[in-house]
Amino acid sequence: MKKQVAVIGLGRFGISLATTLTDLGNDVMAIDKDADIIESLGNSVTHAVRADATKESVLKDLGIPDYDMAVVSMGSSIEASVLITMLLKKLAVPVIIARAENELHKKILERIGVEKVILPENDTAHRIAPVLNLTEVDDYLEVVNGAGIAKLKAPEFFVGRTLADVGFGPEGKREVVVLMIQREDEAILSPSLQEVVSHVDVLFITGSVDEIEKLLDDAEKEEKEQQKEREKEEA
Repeated sequence: MKKQVAVIGLGRFGISLATTLTDLGNDVMAIDKDADIIESLGNSVTHAVRADATKESVLKDLGIPDYDMAVVSMGSSIEASVLITMLLKKLAVPVIIARAENELHKKILERIGVEKVILPENDTAHRIAPVLNLTEVDDYLEVVNGAGIAKLKAPEFFVGRTLADVGFGPEGKREVVVLMIQREDEAILSPSLQEVVSHVDVLFITGSVDEIEKLLDDAEKEEKEQQKEREKEEA
């Protein structure tokens, strides 16, 4: 499912992230105070807005509280980064991602409650954009265009179901394959499709970004429908 994403702060990293997220089909609002940067983006993003995101009233006027995700991508001004992040938390934006300039900045952002902190020296925009698009995914490595290996902690809607029930397997409708399951200290390589997913599992899967996203969406919807059926039977 494509998302509404606000990218705040348009340095080289922010621009690359905003355009990559747009290319992945998201509705992206790119925000910066520099008029030249905004003009240079042209049609590379859905919306390019010149604004001061350190003001709560501006974020409200832009409708940021209604967005699915906000990414605070400036790194040079730690003060502005922290202030904007705190405002986004106050406005209850569902998912907040922030770029850190260094380890201290990272610790401050984590203390505020940021879901994921990006260190650009480790995380390129092209590498992390699919991870942001797939909120259940902790890490992603592109192998070929549009396809790669993803790492994710088993979401609740996987737990108690077999891999086949979730929809995994080379013959599954999404052709997303589980390479390995990390179950605490145990590594299960090439697990059987009858393997039941545990709440402690970390899955390493491979497939295209689009198909991984669809599999996750399908699995969550199916689990919700099954839960409704169980509640009806118990009533």
